Amino acid sequence: MFNKGDKVSVLDDAIDGVVLSVKDKEVTVETTDGFVMTYFVNELIKNNDSSSLDNSIKIINVSAIQKEKEVPKPRSFVKERKNRNEQPAPEFDLHIEKLVKSRHGLSNYDILTIQSDTAKRHIEFAIKNRIPKIVFIHGVGEGVLKAELDFLLGRYDNIAFQEANYQKYGQGATEVFIRQNKG
Repeated sequence: MFNKGDKVSVLDDAIDGVVLSVKDKEVTVETTDGFVMTYFVNELIKNNDSSSLDNSIKIINVSAIQKEKEVPKPRSFVKERKNRNEQPAPEFDLHIEKLVKSRHGLSNYDILTIQSDTAKRHIEFAIKNRIPKIVFIHGVGEGVLKAELDFLLGRYDNIAFQEANYQKYGQGATEVFIRQNKG
C-alpha cells in the first residue's frame, strides 16, 4: 500500500511523483512537474529511493548465493557387492495382474488370499530347496499386502526379512533370508 511521502511512478506513463494522500483505492500524487493528479492503486508502483536500494544490496549474502550456484557433485551410488559365484535372488512379483489372467469378479479378500498363498508357496519351496534368499515385490499401495506378508514371514522361525534394496526396488519390495539348518 502507499503512504504519504512515498515516491511513485505511473505504470503506463512516464510520470513520477510523490504521494500526497490515499483514499480507498485512489492515490493523489504530485508529479515532478508540479501537477496534482489522482490514480488508482493498481496504476502506480512504489519507487525505492536509491539509498534503501543500496542498503538492501548490502544485506544480500553473496557467499550463500555462490554456494547455491555451485555445480552439485554427482551422487555416488553404492552398488551391491556380489560374489562371483553368488546367484541373484529369485524375485516374485505379487501384483495380482502377474498372478491371474483376469481379476474380474475377485473381491479384495480373494486377491489378498491369492497373493499370500502364492508367497507362502514360494517360501515353502525356498526352504525345501535350500534357497538362501528370495525377494517379494509387493508394491507400495496402501500397505495391506506388505502387512500380510510381514505377518506371514513372522510365523517362520528360520526366516529373517527386511526392506529390499531401495535403489533397485524402491519401497515396494521385501527381501527374505532363509537360515538353513545344518543336516
